[in-house]
Amino acid sequence: MTRPAAGVSLYLGIDVGTQSLTAILVEAPQPEGEQEDRAVHVAARAGVHYDSELPAYGTVNGQLPNEDPAIGRVPPSMWLEALELALERLGSDVCGEVRGVSVSGQQHGSVYLRAGSERALRFLTPDGSLAEQVDPLLSRAEAPIWTDSSTARECEEIRCALGGASATAELTGSDTFERFTGPQIRRFARNKSEAWADTAHVCLVSSFVTSVLAGRLAPIDHGDGSGMNLLDIRRRAWSPKAIAATAVGLERRLLPSEPPWTVVGAIAPYFVSRYGFPPDAQVIIGSGDNPCSLVGVGVREPGEAVLSLGTSDTLFGLLRDVAVDPEANGHVFIAPSGHPMSLICFRNGSLAREAIRDRYGLDWTGFEDALRETPPGNDGMMMLPWFEPEIVPRVPSPRVVRLGGLEDAPDQAARNCRAVVEGQFLSMRFNSEWMATRPNRILATGGGSQNRELLQIAADVLGCRVEGHEVSDGAALGAALRATGRRPYPLPPAGEPGPSASPRPEAVAVYDRMLPRYAEAQRRALARSDLP
Repeated sequence: MTRPAAGVSLYLGIDVGTQSLTAILVEAPQPEGEQEDRAVHVAARAGVHYDSELPAYGTVNGQLPNEDPAIGRVPPSMWLEALELALERLGSDVCGEVRGVSVSGQQHGSVYLRAGSERALRFLTPDGSLAEQVDPLLSRAEAPIWTDSSTARECEEIRCALGGASATAELTGSDTFERFTGPQIRRFARNKSEAWADTAHVCLVSSFVTSVLAGRLAPIDHGDGSGMNLLDIRRRAWSPKAIAATAVGLERRLLPSEPPWTVVGAIAPYFVSRYGFPPDAQVIIGSGDNPCSLVGVGVREPGEAVLSLGTSDTLFGLLRDVAVDPEANGHVFIAPSGHPMSLICFRNGSLAREAIRDRYGLDWTGFEDALRETPPGNDGMMMLPWFEPEIVPRVPSPRVVRLGGLEDAPDQAARNCRAVVEGQFLSMRFNSEWMATRPNRILATGGGSQNRELLQIAADVLGCRVEGHEVSDGAALGAALRATGRRPYPLPPAGEPGPSASPRPEAVAVYDRMLPRYAEAQRRALARSDLP
């Protein structure tokens, strides 16, 4: 790439993802410039796929294989080796122009460091690699990540200590979930007491990599910290009650929690010497991949939301005030803007749509034709599409409920196509009412965002405009925009416009009348004695 123009600087975002590490450089106007936000654009990108490019670690889909499928572990050294490889690919000429760096880390992963780590990080030598110098600082050789579901016992213990699921969510923004860091810490402290005694500092993935970049122990930002069951979601400070419910000695091991725009400091001399970074390049506090993704798609204000239509469907966006799910299924984090951020995940996303598509021998074009040929409301035919165990609402075993004359019959292919999609978005609307901030605009991402008829049903059911938005490496891009240190964050580059849909008043009215029927159907299905 060529050197940036006068008045423009480079900012680096690093996403430490589940299967790969991605580094993105953006060119953005310097803070004192007068250019518009849209002047931002991606200048360079480098990625490292763990399994194929770092085979010595033996990972499969980014994590160490284990006979117990509930165990999800990763060697933190692998992330550091991937970071160095990505920086080598960017090159010293490019790194030498970087003014700011920030990290996005897969949320809920945790890293454990010994005493003396801060001094060791300050004096990293460019004669050795990061992995070989940082590995001895780890009190736990393998970091648990978000795929780990081995902490059911610990979740229940913390939940009970805090007064139940609703009380836990009211305090921390979420009920205890097996992947969350608090339960993971409790399991580690109980099962590996000697290693816990050897632990001086608990980091998240984002704060760990940020600590290495800054050559000092980095605080945990409010956004990533709110995914731990340890942060008081309203006070935005560690909760003494949650800490006491988690592990003895945790308070002194937790690094401070700071706002998402905190400047940690200048980049460590290691990166100046080895990769040519300017010594005054600033390291901005890291955050989780979910908060960074909001920035990466350009969500800035309450009322804007993102609908990810992928393997699972996820709805997340900014709230005006903290609002907690009374059923304790959804999550509230803190967004990089400082606003509360809601997140609700539905496991039966494309999994359910694909099940219907394949059941009737359709391709995606045929599936979209079926949506186009059937009327809003499906003449009263409705589906609760729990083809897999569902997260929201909590359905532990698969169960598909067909209502209103809908049958699993060959001549009802089109009806089933519409029923599965309407059921998904009615569930999304009903089970997100606790957010108390109805979206006025939704940006749709993921594979399903290219299906125009799917977006139209979403717009009609949710009652707002839905815009297809193709984003590559949204978390890394969000980290790069955060690295500018500007508030509000610059808008991401304008991509190619995708399909979009506006709500049709007559269809909105149909779904308004249909919503109470859906709510009652869900209530009855969950209450059924034969529902596992």
